[in-house]
Amino acid sequence: MEIIRPGINIDFIGKRTMAFALSGILILATFVLLILRGGPNYGVDFTGGVVIQIKLEQKKSPSEIREALAPIRLSDSIIQEFGERDAHEYLIRITNPEVQAAGLGGKVQEVLSAAFGKGVDIRQVEMVGPQVGKDLRQKALLAIFYSILLIAVYISGRFELKWLMSIVMALVLASAVYFSSLFGAGVTVLILIALLVTVGLCWFLNLKYAMGAIVALIHDVIITVGAFALMNKEISLPIVAALLTIAGYSLNDTIVVFDRIRENIGRYRRKGFEDVINTSINETLSRTILTGTTTLVVLVALFFLGGTVIHDFAFALIVGIIVGTYSSIYVASPVLLFWEARSSNTGKGKKNAR
Repeated sequence: MEIIRPGINIDFIGKRTMAFALSGILILATFVLLILRGGPNYGVDFTGGVVIQIKLEQKKSPSEIREALAPIRLSDSIIQEFGERDAHEYLIRITNPEVQAAGLGGKVQEVLSAAFGKGVDIRQVEMVGPQVGKDLRQKALLAIFYSILLIAVYISGRFELKWLMSIVMALVLASAVYFSSLFGAGVTVLILIALLVTVGLCWFLNLKYAMGAIVALIHDVIITVGAFALMNKEISLPIVAALLTIAGYSLNDTIVVFDRIRENIGRYRRKGFEDVINTSINETLSRTILTGTTTLVVLVALFFLGGTVIHDFAFALIVGIIVGTYSSIYVASPVLLFWEARSSNTGKGKKNAR
């Protein structure tokens, strides 16, 4: 199915400077928001604590609920309105590790009923220990990192037939992470070290397609996390699953464009590399729009009609699909062009030296 007329030639690559500026602003804004908020807003899955979901007959402000919880020493709890506007549902998040979940629901119902009258319904009481939350957070971060690493290995072998170099990169990276862990580096530091080593190895081993894909994936994940920081939404296990899904979707879109670029390099030998990339993006534009649009239709339906349970999950995917489609065109492909220009300049420098 074609929704874009054949032969269209939109100059996507010509606008790469503006695209890089926009991406840079969004990434910088993400880091500023995370610094101001003291890091991501991790949910109880990662921080540990108790979450109680309640339903009231009448709307109450978080301060009123917090005041009602004072008799059982829960006035420092985080109160968040939950669900539909007229549902009067709230999440009570208790971060005190000394609070036990056993019997807590009954106590909360008792003090809220005393303050607000009957009609207090305790929907759910969920507890995660602090150590369990820490382990889950570490494993979630490692899952995102290793997915990006395996993607780099696959892209290198798939497009550049450099399976041996890809394996070498994976071994060097695993060694770097292992020796860094011996010095007591935290998971976040390990991931930063590993990402720097990955990008450095792609540069040193001349894995240009892998570099483009990795930069695009990191770009997508950072901006999606920034959207959560902006909306003050919690990062939970379902959101980690959404981030991994975004990485897979973005990679699929990038592979389609890269595959067409590789085909057109042999087909249009007289064209410059920038023109080949631009032609390839235009030729896959119809497929990109159709795939992105149909996916977004489903996600928007889930976001508005799927209920509160998957609301944040759908939100993450909506942001990720939009950003992933953008990065396949305006991030991954321009990185490939930059790399080709660098290789050409290096080659000319060597000839001149002779």
